[in-house]
Amino acid sequence: MNIYVSNLSFNVVDEDLKAFFEEYGEVSSARVITDKYTGRSRGFGFVEMPDDEQAKKAITELDKGVVEGRAITVTEAKPREERSNNGGNRRSFAGSSRSRY
Repeated sequence: MNIYVSNLSFNVVDEDLKAFFEEYGEVSSARVITDKYTGRSRGFGFVEMPDDEQAKKAITELDKGVVEGRAITVTEAKPREERSNNGGNRRSFAGSSRSRY
C-alpha cells in the first residue's frame, strides 16, 4: 500500500520517515519529497508497505501524531491525476484587442 504523509518537519529525511513506519511492519520504500531546485523538503512524503494490514495499522496509529513538534497527517495515497495540457490557468493575449505594451 502506498501511504501519503503530510505536514512533515523540514528536518525529516527519508531514513527518519522509514523508521517511523518500520515499527508497524516492513517498509519497501520511504521518500520525503524535495524541491527540485533547492533540494529542501517540501513537507510531505510517501511510504510503501507491502502488507496492507500493517499499512492500515500504521495509518491509524500515526495519523495526527506529533513528529518534531508538528501534527502529521497520514492517509492512503491516491493515484496521481494526469495534468491536462490545455493551460486552464494561463492567460492568452492572442487575438486580444488590448496592447501588451
